[in-house]
Parts: sequence; structure tokens; C-alpha cells
Amino acid sequence: MSNKESHTSKNEFLFERANYKFLLIGIAVIALGFILMSGGGSDDPAVFSDKIFDFRRIRLAPTTVLIGFGITIFAILKKPKKN
Repeated sequence: MSNKESHTSKNEFLFERANYKFLLIGIAVIALGFILMSGGGSDDPAVFSDKIFDFRRIRLAPTTVLIGFGITIFAILKKPKKN
């Protein structure tokens, strides 16, 4: 068994533990943003509802989703610590 074969047989993760934590936090924040966007519709399609233009759906939810994408990108691009 050569050195190259023994190196490939080790179970190594692509990212460190911290990267995976940031990735899960980012995905949770994205999901929270989409949950915040939901609702606000009218029960009767012929009646217009102003709830769709609420601050939560127009400003807070998209900002939350963008922050989640930022955290996710940071988790992917974060360099591992050198030992």
C-alpha cells in the first residue's frame, strides 16, 4: 500500500466543524426569512389586503434572507486553521 493510497483512505471532511456550524446557522436564518415572508393574503380573492405590504414582509424578511446567504457564503469561504 503506497503513501498516496493510505492518505485517500482517511476520512477527512471538506470543512472544519466551525464551517459546518456557520453553514447550519445560515440555512436556519434563510428559512426564518422565508417564514417571515409567508402569510398576509386575503381570504377573499376579490378583496385587496394591505397586509402584504407590511414592514415584516417588505423589509425584515428579505434582509433576513440576505444575511443568511451572507453567513452561508462566509461558511463556505472561511479558511481552515493551520496546525
